[in-house]
Amino acid sequence: MINEKEFINQLKTPETSEQAFRELISLYKERLYWHIRKIVISHDDADDVLQNTFIKVYRSIQNFKGDSKLYSWLYRIATNESITQINKNAKRLQTNNETVQQTAINNLASDVYFDGDEIQFKLQQAIATLPQKQQLVFNMKYFDDLKYSEIAEILETSEGALKASYHIAAKKIQSYLTSN
Repeated sequence: MINEKEFINQLKTPETSEQAFRELISLYKERLYWHIRKIVISHDDADDVLQNTFIKVYRSIQNFKGDSKLYSWLYRIATNESITQINKNAKRLQTNNETVQQTAINNLASDVYFDGDEIQFKLQQAIATLPQKQQLVFNMKYFDDLKYSEIAEILETSEGALKASYHIAAKKIQSYLTSN
């Protein structure tokens, strides 16, 4: 692949944008899907959020200044779209985000797209008990293996705060798993 700056220029140039955008989707759709899926839990919601993410990227690429890496920007959009989906589900069901997440976890066992074993299911249940920010930090660090600097860029917060959030989240998950 060409360097990121050239790739961004191709995305912004009308003559090359369509092909570059197809390449962008090819490069990032799987990683973004799993990032989104860990947040919204449901496969159908994850598909919708992924589509909304790429639509937003397509419409906003001209505004991308290049202050962050392209994938950080994509992750930020995907994260925000995921949170929007959870909020929308909570509003539609006239409940709160925590209940929406817990319902999604409860439905995970019957989800044909979830192929995890009992331990992975328990881990997902434990993660669902965390506050939203701790869930995001834990998922990005533990599952996506992102560096704190990358997560800080995506969530627009300090590395110190992220390290504390991750440590607290890991302790809560450990406590949940040992008590259940």
